[in-house]
Parts: sequence; structure tokens; C-alpha cells
Amino acid sequence: MKFCSNCGATVELRVPEGDALPRFVCTACHTIHYQNPRMIVGCIVEWEDKVLLCKRAIEPRYGLWTVPAGFMENGETTFQGAARETLEEANARVEIGQLYALYNIPHINQVYILFRARLLDLDFSAGAETLETALFAEQDIPWEQLAFATVRNTLTHYYSDRKAGEYKFHMGTIEPLQRPATR
Repeated sequence: MKFCSNCGATVELRVPEGDALPRFVCTACHTIHYQNPRMIVGCIVEWEDKVLLCKRAIEPRYGLWTVPAGFMENGETTFQGAARETLEEANARVEIGQLYALYNIPHINQVYILFRARLLDLDFSAGAETLETALFAEQDIPWEQLAFATVRNTLTHYYSDRKAGEYKFHMGTIEPLQRPATR
């Protein structure tokens, strides 16, 4: 951030009085600009023994598979956002079910919230941010081509829960990948 959205003056990064964290503070009007994590909402879309995946048509992770999910918008609930993202990315109409997984990703300031959802019909197709959509049985999931750790973790839990006959809520934190040191 370089300029204040309130008055247009420059901002500086500093710890405001009474706060404990650095914030962007306007040098003219002294408005404090808080930046908070972004909420990602989406669905594990179920049809019989299959789940719906979308091949990404945008970065990051262009060409890899994911569940339909995206940024929550102001003025909507988490389940409204999850249903909207599923419609936008896969043109799929769903009935939102239970909250299934929540992943904190602090190194990129995101929180993923994923619901189980029931596909209402087989009339789905790729949306504007999707190259392809498909239903996958467990043995056909393209595990090596999944876009995100959140998706891999969620689907791993999902199939484990299905085998156990009970779907539980899952929560975790995704840490950044540690790359080996180079010489």
C-alpha cells in the first residue's frame, strides 16, 4: 500500500499507538489501514461416489485440478459464497451441506473454508476461470495434478472418512514448503 484510500496522501508502515502490529498509517489524516486475511470458500461437490473437480484456467497453478472455491465477497455468508463460487467455476448448482474443513494459511494470509455439497443435477461445465470440469471416483483423482495442499488434504480426509462411515470436521494449518538449500 502506498496511498491512503481516505485522502490520497502517502502512508507509512508503523505500529500505531495502542496497537501491537505494524499497520499502514496515513501521514496526513492518520487513518489506520488494517489488512486482514482473505477468506476462501468452496465445496467438495458430491455425486454418488464421485466428486467434482475443476481444472484451473487462471494463475496460480494454471492447468491443475482443484475443488470449486474462491474469495468470499462482502455481504455474503460463507455458504452463499461457496455456492456462488461453485456456480461460477463449474456452472454447477449445489445444496450446501456440513462444514467439512478449515485450513489456516498464515504465510499467504488466507483461510480456506470448505463445505460438503450435493450436486443437484449433471448440468455442469467449465466457467470463466476453469478449463475443464469432471466427476472423479477416488481411484481416478489426479493426485499429482492437484493445485493446492488444502485440496489434497481435504480429499485425503474425505475418502478416509467415507471409508470409516463418518464425516468429521477437519482443521489444520498449511505451512510454506521448505526448499532445500542450494550451494
